[in-house]
Amino acid sequence: MSPARYLDRHQADLVAFLQRLIRLRTVNPPGENYGEITALLAATLRELGLQVRRLPVPRALQKKTQPELLAYPRYNVIGFWDTGAKKTIHFNAHYDVVPVSGSWRHGSPFHPVVENGWIYGRGTADMKGAIASIVFALKALRAVGVKPGFNVEVSFTADEETDSTLGTGWVTSHGKLRADYAVVGEGGEGDGVCCGHNGVVWLNVRVHGRAAHGSTPSAGINALEKMSALVLALNAYKQRLARRTFRSPDGRRLHPTVNLGGVFASGEGGKVNTVPAAASFSIDRRVLPIESIRDAERELRAFLRTAAKKIPQCRITIEKISDNFSCYSSPTHPLFGAMRASVARVRRRPAKFTVSTGFNDMHFFASVRKIPTLGYGPGGFDYHAVDERARLKDLTDSAKIYADLLTTFKQ
Repeated sequence: MSPARYLDRHQADLVAFLQRLIRLRTVNPPGENYGEITALLAATLRELGLQVRRLPVPRALQKKTQPELLAYPRYNVIGFWDTGAKKTIHFNAHYDVVPVSGSWRHGSPFHPVVENGWIYGRGTADMKGAIASIVFALKALRAVGVKPGFNVEVSFTADEETDSTLGTGWVTSHGKLRADYAVVGEGGEGDGVCCGHNGVVWLNVRVHGRAAHGSTPSAGINALEKMSALVLALNAYKQRLARRTFRSPDGRRLHPTVNLGGVFASGEGGKVNTVPAAASFSIDRRVLPIESIRDAERELRAFLRTAAKKIPQCRITIEKISDNFSCYSSPTHPLFGAMRASVARVRRRPAKFTVSTGFNDMHFFASVRKIPTLGYGPGGFDYHAVDERARLKDLTDSAKIYADLLTTFKQ
């Protein structure tokens, strides 16, 4: 029996395993049930015969980076299948998920439901589905007695939905990896193999006013009005960014983007008859693969300071929330061609190279460890939204593609 035939016959088992993962609410922030899910993942990899390390992130490091979350320890899982090969392919996926809002068609997003060829639930698309596909690719190879042409290394990591510092960032720096190549289970999906992604800079802008009684607004400085003027001034910055272009290998033209006010708030003491003394809003600046994160942040800060000076009595404080680096690798290395060929064989249509407008953990392997890295996974629909879901066929196809890559890639 071939690995692909095994996966067709065991799709229900793959889905049942994914349902088990989804039922563990690994919402981040704050980082719930990390201990439980990593214990399950470590045990699963051991059952497949891998050498497994379940690594707690040192408490001292978490205290330094996440002092408010010490009640939620961080764990990462690393597995290794030693086939005796000279080189190693690494598969990476994160197990944390974003918080939930809205009304879901099947009730709780943590009680996944299968309907008409789809599985609904938080994490189906981003990215517990990829974890299930990776696990079942290895299970299929083991079951049918096919040995990969490479050693196989796997990491299941924390905190990608925040900044990955204690997840893939920690693993690539401290996990003593043996990887020569890396496949991250998101960024590319369907017919697209991802060879890069945008980065991001997150800032919070606080606007300082002066409180006064609502009946005498001239006695105060209205922070909301100043914030509104500053937000309007940012239209000029958006227009500047729209002139910058990066051409993706699939022909798309990508531009830097700015999203304002994903989080916005008034300050303390707000009341309907009070001049607001403070206001704040967030900025999400997406950074092209050809741009520098540091330059993008400096430019944005400079624009904000200059714009605020042009607004009478507008005083601001700019706070850094976090950032995440962009990356891009020209898809000339044989790994990329091998993955494109595997996708085309399994999906029976031509595959293409693409760049993700979101960010993921590819850059830790591509830019930090400097190894050939691509992104591919089952993906899905309504990431981070209500009724997140993945197609069952895509989950199975991704497992087939991983197995095919491991048995056909020659290097």
